[in-house]
Amino acid sequence: MSKRTLGYALLAASILLLMFILYYNSTLRHTPMIFSEQQMLSALWNDYKRRYLEPITYRTIDRQRGNVTTSEGQSYTMLRAAWLGDKDVFDGAWLWTQEHLGRPTDALFAWLFGQRADGSWGILHEENGSVSASDANVDIALALIFAYARWQEDAYLDSARAILADIWEYEVVTIGGVPYLAANNVEKRLDKREVVVNPSYLAPYAYRIFAEVDPDRPWMRLVDGSYALIERSMQEPLGGVEPAGLPPDWIEIDRVTGALRVPRSQELTTNYGFDAIRTPWRLALDWQWFGEERARDTLGKMSMLEDAWKRDGRILSVYARDGSPLEAYETPAAYGTAIGYFLVREPRLAEEIYRAKLLPLYNPDVNAWRTPLSYYDDNWAWFGIALYTNQLPNLAAGATFPSARGAPRTLLSGI
Repeated sequence: MSKRTLGYALLAASILLLMFILYYNSTLRHTPMIFSEQQMLSALWNDYKRRYLEPITYRTIDRQRGNVTTSEGQSYTMLRAAWLGDKDVFDGAWLWTQEHLGRPTDALFAWLFGQRADGSWGILHEENGSVSASDANVDIALALIFAYARWQEDAYLDSARAILADIWEYEVVTIGGVPYLAANNVEKRLDKREVVVNPSYLAPYAYRIFAEVDPDRPWMRLVDGSYALIERSMQEPLGGVEPAGLPPDWIEIDRVTGALRVPRSQELTTNYGFDAIRTPWRLALDWQWFGEERARDTLGKMSMLEDAWKRDGRILSVYARDGSPLEAYETPAAYGTAIGYFLVREPRLAEEIYRAKLLPLYNPDVNAWRTPLSYYDDNWAWFGIALYTNQLPNLAAGATFPSARGAPRTLLSGI
């Protein structure tokens, strides 16, 4: 071998060694090779069905909470099934929801089903399980509209319209001429001055679609009220605490003055935690589908998420109202939701988080999560990946909806 050839060989070996060292010390070492995002999301859906859906009935089981089922869980299953075109699961989950969570007095749904103290299974009345949760009602109605758009069965649309009528009747509270979505069906009629609201329940993208399907109610005013309330909840001091610009889990609205307050119940916090983390995702979806500038502007005020990522290289699961961390651990759900902020405001950092915190959760060798996730983490990691990879189409866009009065309406807005 000539000296020149030997030199080339040593140079090539050095380059390969350097590339290996750089790869070994980079986040790419932990990033699986994915053939397609759609394939990954479908594989994770199949894993979710095996892990969290009861065979035959398609009841969504929260195994970390004593095998209970929530209306929220059923809504997530129905949305995912609609997006992925899984009609069998959609119909099964919808049938179970009607039969076991349906309420006798309206078209809304009881929020909590599980095993009672006597061993029987049903609505957990002792935990106020018969109360409806407004976010689940909204998501179920949206899933039914998507199902109609995809499979053209009138029963889906009829059910969605019945739910929408009762959401407005029992869960939308008007204060100072502005409509707000209350947390449940009880708040509107309680004899108390405050109304409990969960800002993470607010879904402007859904209300835009509802306005097309149900033109008899002013859903676009609810879009406006929701944006105003989310921003106020992020910016106003609550309980004398200056905010860090993150939305709270819960707030109360004074029915008379419209002032925001800390909830009286000690169980309802103003932290950016389990509930509130969903707000960036919901706003990002309104931006992705409808290009809503208020979504971009409101997300821009959540820059504490960006500061935490740049400073610490991580986003923790719970932050106090003032931005101080309350827990020292990370969760997949926290990243699956926060990526909504980064996708809209800082796409380069969104890619960092996707590759460092979400994509490595998936193991392509077994077509499942590398480590099994909780019911909540599974859903929100999936929703986050799907949002980032643009795999959450507005199925209602371009669909024609027959009017309740007979004349068809076509939803033109949205992507």
